[in-house]
Amino acid sequence: MSVVPAEALPGSALAAEERAEREAAELGPRARLWPSLAAVYRAQLSRARVARIPLLFVATFQSIGIMILMRGVVDGGAEARAVVAGSSVLVVAFVALNLLAQYFGQLRSSGGLDHYATLPVPPAAVVLGAAGAYASFTVPGTVVTAVFGCVLFGLPLAHLWVLAAVIPLAGAALAGLGAALGLLAPRPELATVLGQLGMSAALLLGVLPADRMPAVIQFARDLLPSTYGVEAFARTFGPHPDWAFVLGDLAVCAGVGVVSLAVATWAYRRAAVR
Repeated sequence: MSVVPAEALPGSALAAEERAEREAAELGPRARLWPSLAAVYRAQLSRARVARIPLLFVATFQSIGIMILMRGVVDGGAEARAVVAGSSVLVVAFVALNLLAQYFGQLRSSGGLDHYATLPVPPAAVVLGAAGAYASFTVPGTVVTAVFGCVLFGLPLAHLWVLAAVIPLAGAALAGLGAALGLLAPRPELATVLGQLGMSAALLLGVLPADRMPAVIQFARDLLPSTYGVEAFARTFGPHPDWAFVLGDLAVCAGVGVVSLAVATWAYRRAAVR
């Protein structure tokens, strides 16, 4: 009587093959942050390109309209610098704060977070990729608004290159805040309201000159992440900008951006497991 090894049986061979596949899957490399971030960024950019471009025009025209209205009551000087800088950063607030809060609020209510939870990507890649894609849409509108404001108020155009630092840093801070509001809001309608309130705060506290505000409002203005981007940009319009203060404002804006994106990542993990 011959003895057939257990591995030769069809069922055992199939079981051994399944075990080998499971072991290979378990030993597979984990998705790294930067490749995952790039993939999410490209996907979000292509997805939102058609839907968000009309809203970008709305944000740009809104900021330009505000500057035209303020031109009737502001002649120049520090007030004009505040109006132009605040209106330029307002484009970033409209997209990165308002629209991102609505996006994550709808994503949470529709179950879209379950799709991202099944992908082998770190939570930080999802938040940073979406935030980066939305912030990228603000670049043309911010530049157009800044150039129009400088021409309207007679401000110099020499230091507009500082927008290369203001847009990503202010965008990161506001996008992290917008993502956190959308992920923490229990309902998408509330996320929309919170995003609108945040954009209104950026409008009132960023565009209006700070020296005309009460002390309590000035304190609230210091708590708004976009304030430091506005201050950094406004300082560059002076005849002799103090670059130490400009770098200081940008550093604060960067620190707030890191904190807000970390909070948004935590909020994503919290919402994804529920």
